[in-house]
Amino acid sequence: MTIEETPATTPTVAITGAAGFAGSCVIQAFQNKHPDWNLIGIDNFYLGTVRTVGDLSIKHVDIRDRRRLASAISDADVVVHLAAISGVPDCTENPDLTYETNVVGTANVTNWCRKTGAGLVFPLSMAIVGDPQEFPISIDHPRTPMNWYGRTKVLGERIVESFAANAFPAHLFLKGNLYGIHRAGGQTVTRNNVINYFVERALAGEDLTVYKPGTQARNYVHVVDVAQAYVQSVEAVLDQRDRGETGIEKFEIAGRKAPSVLDIAEFIQEVATERGIDVRVRQVENPRTETLVSNFDVDISKAQSELNWEPERGIESSIREAFDLLSKANN
Repeated sequence: MTIEETPATTPTVAITGAAGFAGSCVIQAFQNKHPDWNLIGIDNFYLGTVRTVGDLSIKHVDIRDRRRLASAISDADVVVHLAAISGVPDCTENPDLTYETNVVGTANVTNWCRKTGAGLVFPLSMAIVGDPQEFPISIDHPRTPMNWYGRTKVLGERIVESFAANAFPAHLFLKGNLYGIHRAGGQTVTRNNVINYFVERALAGEDLTVYKPGTQARNYVHVVDVAQAYVQSVEAVLDQRDRGETGIEKFEIAGRKAPSVLDIAEFIQEVATERGIDVRVRQVENPRTETLVSNFDVDISKAQSELNWEPERGIESSIREAFDLLSKANN
């Protein structure tokens, strides 16, 4: 057999945090686009509830346990590292767990990549930006985290930057606020965010309370679009690994719109009215002072040009889809 005839090795991709909102969606994205690839899903089931996705059973592994982690992902060519304590209240109430997971756990994953040469895909969060001062927001924005979650993600970023140099290829993603609903493992998978929270309140006929002034904006990106970005990122990382490239590349993934919280509430009110549900939008005093900007545009041009990625899910259609899926889940 000539070199040209030698069959390519089937890639193996490990996903940490595989039982969660994003992780289970990422597994499905790989299964849909690359059904022949080998997938490894691990999670400690702290919050993740999905146990199987298609024919893949998710293994109970905690990334804080370095030896079990190394054993579980030993065959991986690329790791999509999604495991994290991410809710700001959860991080505030459990600072040690957050540090051990987001910093020590990330160091364990990254050190394994350093030793083996496996590639890495690692999401950051808008929490590392804090109160943005430059628009459109890019991953080069100064790091001014305003909470413990954001601070631990900055530490994780620094670890990846340090370990990847001359050792393995890594892609880091500054992403907008994840939203959306999807189905995995025979269940409806969602997460607590303002869009889903408002839809659930609307379905219950409850008021939608908006903190004043209501003009504060966020950028929202659908979990299905994010999952596709990670698949395309892994494809690129595998190519870089084959070429012997190392070090980090950084990208932004976000939605096309950055609506205000009042815009979202009023649209959800409109959809509820169409369905015969009477819902009021009520503004209340704001107990928070952080991130009140009315602009949250994000520069996604690099992901568009280098990963051929586009956000395809619109907020309005996704809100209507959320009404349908949550209505069925609640019945």
